[in-house]
Amino acid sequence: MQKKSLFRLLVFGLGWLPTALLAQSTLTKEQQEVLAGLDSKSAHYGTLSKQIWDWAEVGYQEQKSSALLQEELTKAGFSVKAGVAGIPTAFVATFGSGKPIIGILAEYDALPGITQDATPDRKPLDTKKAGHACGHNLFGPGSVASAIAVKNWLQKSGKGGTIRLYGTPAEEGGSGKVYMVREGLFSDVDVVLHWHPADRNGADPSTSLANITAKFRFRGIAAHAAASPDRGRSALDGVESMNYMINMMREHIPSDTRVHYVITKGGEAPNVVPDFAEVYYYVRHKNRTILQDVWKRMVKAAEGAGMGTETKMEYEIIGGVYNLLPVETLAKQMHKNLSLVGGVTYTPEETKFAEKLGESFGASFGSIRKPGEAAAVSPFSNNDLLSSASTDVGDVSWVVPTVGLSAATWVPGTAAHSWQAVASSGTSIGVKGMMVAAKSLSLTAIDLFKDPTLIQNARTDWEKARGGAAFKYEALLGDRKPALDYRK
Repeated sequence: MQKKSLFRLLVFGLGWLPTALLAQSTLTKEQQEVLAGLDSKSAHYGTLSKQIWDWAEVGYQEQKSSALLQEELTKAGFSVKAGVAGIPTAFVATFGSGKPIIGILAEYDALPGITQDATPDRKPLDTKKAGHACGHNLFGPGSVASAIAVKNWLQKSGKGGTIRLYGTPAEEGGSGKVYMVREGLFSDVDVVLHWHPADRNGADPSTSLANITAKFRFRGIAAHAAASPDRGRSALDGVESMNYMINMMREHIPSDTRVHYVITKGGEAPNVVPDFAEVYYYVRHKNRTILQDVWKRMVKAAEGAGMGTETKMEYEIIGGVYNLLPVETLAKQMHKNLSLVGGVTYTPEETKFAEKLGESFGASFGSIRKPGEAAAVSPFSNNDLLSSASTDVGDVSWVVPTVGLSAATWVPGTAAHSWQAVASSGTSIGVKGMMVAAKSLSLTAIDLFKDPTLIQNARTDWEKARGGAAFKYEALLGDRKPALDYRK
């Protein structure tokens, strides 16, 4: 039997040929060279990701993580401008000149209050107060790897144009990119690329929820809670009254709205009437108009709580982000390249890790998702997919055509913001998914440099989607300065 016929039998007859092998059969020599270059540096970028995983710096405090990525880009020949948009840990790294300008986003902030060792059993780390439960330790180095790979391709090919890496802090509630958008740092960019860690590989043109976040602060009068309670006015009563009204309000707002909160300050001792209390709220909806309406009602509830408890209420908007604006033209191109790259194949040791970790998901998840799914690429879908999460990439997507993908950096079945996500993000499983993303971003960026019609078509679709000339960008967080202390 001829080799070509045997290959067709394996692919179409038996149907078991791995995605990665299928991909290699259709890659051009140029693409193979780009991917080989990334493969040769995989261990190095894995080391960077593990270092950022170890540091686990929260939003606007990512000094070491940001400096590490800046150093990597500087060594590679990029011009780096640090401290942009009034944010010490934000930066822009640029290589090349002229059009097109292709941007790549990089994140590196951790989440507070969740720690875990890189093990499949629950093992919190007492030495840490935060963990990379959203995989941003992979997001930053993966994007840097892609930017450097594209820079190397630009040099070798002699193509004109600019590759730009945006170091974007505090995605987790701090809305770092919003300030960068507001500063005009994306005003000359043709297309922006991004990715995110996940438990599967996909590049659908999905959207997300817009959100507004705020801290509501109540100030009362301290008094002895037993000897003279009548002389006190409890700030905690103000917080609890607001929470009670918001929880009743849930019945009378659109059912797809998301509202959640934590009491960040509730007093120091039960026998002292608290003179200060604070509650931190998130509200989300896919429609910004509905979001803003619900937000106004929340403020009224807070005002009423202050009046009813005779406490003084003030609030500070911490963050606010738009929903993602998908561009199907770009999503199809990203999906094409993700399919060429293929998913993540586990070693026996990684499979053992994944199976053990999967036991912690419970029967409902463990019986549905299998470790082998990390090797697959989800079929393309344009059925208005909606993520219930929020991201400040949303604001970027409304000022420049933007496209992203998810890569299987976590064991299939893993939930974001979980200890299982922290564990996977600190392992070789996470690094493999990170390199899938780096490769897919690189191939897509190169396509955009080589084919101007891709950019033109994407911009036409994008302009139509955002409402044409009638659209005017206004940040949901207003004109406030970056909330640099929101995690302190």
